[in-house]
Amino acid sequence: MTVQRIPIIIDTDPGIDDAVAIGVALHHEELEVKLISTVAGNVDVDKTTNNALKLVQFFDKFTPVARGASKPLCTEYEDSSRIHGESGMDGYEFPEAKAAIHQEHAVNAIRQLLMNSEEKVTLVPIGPLTNIALLLSLYPECYFRIERIVLMGGSANGGNHTQTAEYNIFADPEAAKIVFSSGLDVTMVGLDVTSKATLTPDNVIAIRDQNETGKMMYSLFQHYRGGSLKTGLKMHDLCAIAYLVKPELFTTKKCFVDVETAGAYTRGTTIVDQKNRYQQPPNTTVCLDIDVEAFRMWAVKCLAAAR
Repeated sequence: MTVQRIPIIIDTDPGIDDAVAIGVALHHEELEVKLISTVAGNVDVDKTTNNALKLVQFFDKFTPVARGASKPLCTEYEDSSRIHGESGMDGYEFPEAKAAIHQEHAVNAIRQLLMNSEEKVTLVPIGPLTNIALLLSLYPECYFRIERIVLMGGSANGGNHTQTAEYNIFADPEAAKIVFSSGLDVTMVGLDVTSKATLTPDNVIAIRDQNETGKMMYSLFQHYRGGSLKTGLKMHDLCAIAYLVKPELFTTKKCFVDVETAGAYTRGTTIVDQKNRYQQPPNTTVCLDIDVEAFRMWAVKCLAAAR
């Protein structure tokens, strides 16, 4: 029986949890990763691009990688290397990336792929939303070629980078505002679920002992500051991949979502109107809870399918 694969573009800023998400997506039988586009986020865009190329090479795939935006639309760039290390993927010595980068800027590469595709494509941004906002602003003809957007970012209940803002949204709030107000089918997989979606120490050992991918990820996990090996490692970006293929893991609600771009203390906050106080039409499917045990079992199983 032939499995119908979902064509996706991953827009990313690797990042240790990005590496896990990319590894699962590249090996999942229900997904077809058509392009990996990179953006400045956890570390600068040169490093995120190099990391993406290293991952594609490690997994022995031929997925094209396109370098994207080097800074946010309006604000100063602020990285998250304190979480992921100086390189973005500290802890494992990858061979030097030999794969050629896509000749086009990521935004143009995404446009080309969308316009030439015989079917609509799902965008999966798991970093700041700069590239996606530029795509929607520069090439409105692409709206009709996008199936939906499933993004990792935001929160209905507090932040991880500031008191109220999640990092991916904080990093480029103007871009996030464009995406949420686009009128496209948007799903927000935010901290409400990703902070719960942890891998336990037993999960990490099981992953390590499965294959070469597990050994590589175990090395990265030693340097990851998204949780800890004792209390559990937060698999933020992997949740977006999980939603694509296992939406039943999640409890969701359609809500109006907007992004604060002006507040001195609240810039980058996602306003998730669960009680319809603003009387605005819902524009986002918001993930609010997750079956943690089922997620862990799924993650370990998926990583077993890698090399």
